[in-house]
Amino acid sequence: MRVLCLNLLAAGALLLSLVYPMKRVQAFPDNSFSLAPSHNGYEVRTPEGRVVFDYETQKPTNIGLTAPSASYFHPVETPSGETVTNVAPDDHPHHRGIFLGFLDSEFHIPVHQSLNSSDLPGGTFDIQRADYWAWGFFAPREDRVIKNDDVHLIHADSKHAELEIHNDWLIEGKKMLEETDRVNVSERDGVYVIDLAYRLAPLFDYVIHQTAFGGFAVQGMKYGDSYYSAPWGKVALTPPYYSNPESDWPSEPWYDYTVRLKSDGKTVGVAVLDHPLNPPTRWHNTVWLLNPCISSYRPVTIHPGAPLILRYRVVVHDGPAPTKLLQELSEEWEGMQGDPFAAK
Repeated sequence: MRVLCLNLLAAGALLLSLVYPMKRVQAFPDNSFSLAPSHNGYEVRTPEGRVVFDYETQKPTNIGLTAPSASYFHPVETPSGETVTNVAPDDHPHHRGIFLGFLDSEFHIPVHQSLNSSDLPGGTFDIQRADYWAWGFFAPREDRVIKNDDVHLIHADSKHAELEIHNDWLIEGKKMLEETDRVNVSERDGVYVIDLAYRLAPLFDYVIHQTAFGGFAVQGMKYGDSYYSAPWGKVALTPPYYSNPESDWPSEPWYDYTVRLKSDGKTVGVAVLDHPLNPPTRWHNTVWLLNPCISSYRPVTIHPGAPLILRYRVVVHDGPAPTKLLQELSEEWEGMQGDPFAAK
């Protein structure tokens, strides 16, 4: 009987290792933040067991999501356990929690010298267009997939957790760009602080055309009375328009979205803090969205061998926007100038 039990345990461990490779499931002391498999990806919990967020590595079924990709954060919860993000809202079914994607973009693939291209001048390239935001209006979204390759915990203790995420941006199954994310999660002064650094390394020249929206975004809950705020108070600006970058809101260190949930009457919110090392940014804040858009002013091109690093701090809170705390966290964030991907 003992031998049979040991064999069954070994078989179970083998099955678990095939589904979730061991480097992705790491054990830390009970008083630490933790990363563990969830239904469609992984979830991060506080030392007390409260969920901070799920990171979806597989596209859920039967929720109406029209984007071909997963690779997003949802649900993202407040310290009291209220969900602040939304996936596949009925008016924008391609939006998905906290996500990153550009809607009007293209890769320039060099035409190599061959029998068929020997007469072509140098610098000639083919164009592969892609919409990873996944609206599908400005460029194709079908077979444009951000595919997760790995999620693992770098470090965890009672104060914070640090994750690394690897995604591949594909066109018809071919890798076009490698995305590496560093995610630092903590709970401070009654809010969750999620520091996100994205390194985008294309295999070919990647051109992001000027658009009013796109890039990093947080889709908030839409059901309830809501408002946006900035360091100077509630925002009363005209909502930006999708086809006009000039209509975007001006650059600010941060914007916050707060909503009184229709479901239970509780007030919750989320803020996005920009970083001075990001490209010049205007904000496309509308339809319950926070979107610091790096392509609002001008096109952006990322070259092979010269990755683009984007940095955003997300603050998730219960109650109205904690303006003073957000300002303090923003000033701290702006002072963090080091390379988030440097070896430690």
